[in-house]
Amino acid sequence: MGKPIKRGIKWQIRWTDENGKRRGESYTDFKDAMFALRSHETQTEEIRRGFRVRPPKDRSFKDLCDRWMSVRATMKRQPEKDLSIIRTHLKPAFGELTLRQITTERVAEFSAELMSKRAPLTVRNILMLLQAMLNQAIEWGWTETAPKIRKPQTRLFNKDYRWLRTNEEIEQFLDAAKVEESGTVYPMYATAVFTGMRAGELVGLRWDDIDFERRLITVQRSYNGPTKAGDVRHVPILDRLLPVLKAWKLATRSKRVVFPNEAGRMWDQKGRIFDEFLKRVLVRAGFDRRYVHFHGLRHTFASHWVLNDGDLFRLQKILGHKTSQMTQRYAHLAPSAYQSDWGRLGGASESKEGEVVEIARKQKQA
Repeated sequence: MGKPIKRGIKWQIRWTDENGKRRGESYTDFKDAMFALRSHETQTEEIRRGFRVRPPKDRSFKDLCDRWMSVRATMKRQPEKDLSIIRTHLKPAFGELTLRQITTERVAEFSAELMSKRAPLTVRNILMLLQAMLNQAIEWGWTETAPKIRKPQTRLFNKDYRWLRTNEEIEQFLDAAKVEESGTVYPMYATAVFTGMRAGELVGLRWDDIDFERRLITVQRSYNGPTKAGDVRHVPILDRLLPVLKAWKLATRSKRVVFPNEAGRMWDQKGRIFDEFLKRVLVRAGFDRRYVHFHGLRHTFASHWVLNDGDLFRLQKILGHKTSQMTQRYAHLAPSAYQSDWGRLGGASESKEGEVVEIARKQKQA
């Protein structure tokens, strides 16, 4: 049995695999290197004796990138994001390696280098794609294991997300939207406020998706692709929104796209309706032009749903959140959120009579 050899600041191990090929890896810790060497040697011996199935043929990470882009990324709403990450970060770091050579240590070094140059959220997104690709390689039978990847901690939610706080602010905002020169603005903004649909889902909405009799909107696309979650969901048409949509259907010339642009076609991701028109409406309504972003209209719907004692489980389904954790950011707004906790550390009945008056008197004397 071999032993790790010190090479600079690292411990190098070498062994002969089941195909008679010499292999090597490096570790910063001697115990880790020794453990890995024993594992490789044991696996080789088990394969030779027939106790273990021969591992899949070595595949390169470059091959995985190509397969991912042609098979998996095409199923996403924005495959170009995966392509950008792969070209800019993953291929330069791992493109010349086989999948076996992508170890936990190599990924940790890659992550540390990224953290010195990029924001934690960006690094997290890059590592999440890497993890997804390596897990997919296991499903395809290209490798047996994937390294454990530690992702940087980031704030999952922005507690200070922006939204229209009161019913008066909502009406103020929508009244200002009615006079916008583009007739699509008011009905689209109203739908955003009263359904919580995402920007892409709104512009991808078609009249066939709206069932006025059942008062349901079927959300099944975002722009020209699938929704963010990749599934189909149903959103109720609330009383406040129903007359708005009915009136808009009679007024618009578009028979297919519900909220078309000036040319009668679907808005793209950089459409003026998401930024330029929104800022004008906010100023006209008496708000600062940065008071809310377009996504803040989705927050507005969710926040007011909870403020009006709406069920969190239903809200999760309406918003299309995969996990309840995403919806919990609004839980504190529920009218009864903390009622059961008011007496948790002792109620007023347990205080001595006149204690509050006595404290106030002492403070005044001081």
